[in-house]
Amino acid sequence: MREKKKLKLKKFHFHPVTTFICLIILTILLSWVFSTLQVQATYNKLNLTTYELEKTLVSVENLLNYDGIKFLISEAATNFISFTTLSTLLIALIGLSIAQATGFFDTFIRRVLVKVDNRKLTFIVIFISIISSLINESGYVIMIPLAAIIFKENNRSPLGGIITAFTGVAFGYGVTLFVGSMEANLIPITEAAARVIDETYHVALTSNLIIIIATSIILSIIGTFIIEYFVVPKLGRYKETEEKTEEIEIIENEEEIEQKRLQDEIREKKGLKNVFIATILFIAFFIYALLPGLPFSGLLLDSKEATYLAQVFGENSYFQDGFTFLVSLYFIVIGIAYGKGAKTIKNDKELITDASKYLANVSSLIILVFLASQFIAVFRKTNIATVISAWGANIISQAGFTGLPLILLVLLVIALVNLISPTPLAKWTILAPTVVPKLMQANISPEFSQFLLRAGDSMTKGITPLLAYFVILIGYLNIYNPNKKRPITFGRALKLILPYCLIISFAWIVIVILWYLTGLPLGPSSFPTL
Repeated sequence: MREKKKLKLKKFHFHPVTTFICLIILTILLSWVFSTLQVQATYNKLNLTTYELEKTLVSVENLLNYDGIKFLISEAATNFISFTTLSTLLIALIGLSIAQATGFFDTFIRRVLVKVDNRKLTFIVIFISIISSLINESGYVIMIPLAAIIFKENNRSPLGGIITAFTGVAFGYGVTLFVGSMEANLIPITEAAARVIDETYHVALTSNLIIIIATSIILSIIGTFIIEYFVVPKLGRYKETEEKTEEIEIIENEEEIEQKRLQDEIREKKGLKNVFIATILFIAFFIYALLPGLPFSGLLLDSKEATYLAQVFGENSYFQDGFTFLVSLYFIVIGIAYGKGAKTIKNDKELITDASKYLANVSSLIILVFLASQFIAVFRKTNIATVISAWGANIISQAGFTGLPLILLVLLVIALVNLISPTPLAKWTILAPTVVPKLMQANISPEFSQFLLRAGDSMTKGITPLLAYFVILIGYLNIYNPNKKRPITFGRALKLILPYCLIISFAWIVIVILWYLTGLPLGPSSFPTL
């Protein structure tokens, strides 16, 4: 009998660059289809002055016409320049490259972190990544490259470090140990929406403080389990390949080796001592720059704002706008401090040359970031996200049930809307005027409504290419990809982080349910129900 040959379809692995091009084309075509079908929606827009709801009609805008094509051509440069993802990443990398070039990371990891258990190290990376959302999206550009270095120097796959940092920030976004930028952005909208029902309602800055502290710890523990048991095993053990050269140098005696080792150890200890001193001075400067009312203090505060929170995290806050630069400056300072102490810096030319080697691979990100900026700008221009967000708000407003089923509906809608509108403020501006009054009528507090936004936003943020920092994940996975002939595609990247997404999403749902049923405080004098 003749054996039947099985036909195997050739699998296509689109490069991420090609994928972004396809997404741009698909978005343009969808805008034409939806515009032709007159797809539109009406939602309640909140007047922050009068606290009145204003009916607003939004329609999908067609980009496959004269004005649309004109936008694509004329705004391409503006879209790229205004896309801050690349610039903030480069600022962060300048500091990391200096610290790397002086040998600080190698010494610190070898002498300190190598003694830390892998699971503890993963927990630390996830925990810091989660609480980094205290200052907007700075965690993506700082923690992703830093985690890659830490994992690589620890002889673990740098891909694991990249995924650990990204998932920590994305799927734990908005849960920190302190009141941060999310409160500064969302509370005014939440409070205004609550005053549609109660004109005197006030949402405190610390209204979610207890629950976000607890959640940051819970998600870090669960995230560590996911990374160690679901992600890392798929990546395999990291092996750094080095070019082998024949050694013709003959070592004369062991005493010279031991003497050299002792000298290196003395220099490294002196370098780390310099780092410690520089860190103390930098922290002192940092704290003083955030204190108001003292001589020459408050350098990082926006003195035009009335409240301290707004001065630190407001729209024009020097602290918030300059945080990535400050972190980069810190690494530059400790890198040079270590290099001087350990005598690893010979001159400025060699330092810059060595630092440039680390930055060389980042050039591959430029095309990716350019296309990502165009895709996000084109999608935003179509109004598709606004229309779908409005549909979500209308679904919630028409819901005929209360209590836990209503809470789960709101959570589901926010999570789904987040796929096409991953910015919390953009979603909440449309959803809050409907969600907050609807839940208040069901005896559920505005503070809990705001926590539902955090939960739903974090459940799906990491799996949408419309997240501005998703391109950093894709780019860095390919920078450290051991198989350059087969780039890491969107599909493979999503496959790696999908276990994290599913388990963490389930954890978010459980946290929401248990907190509501037990009635535990969300913050000081703040509870799930009114």
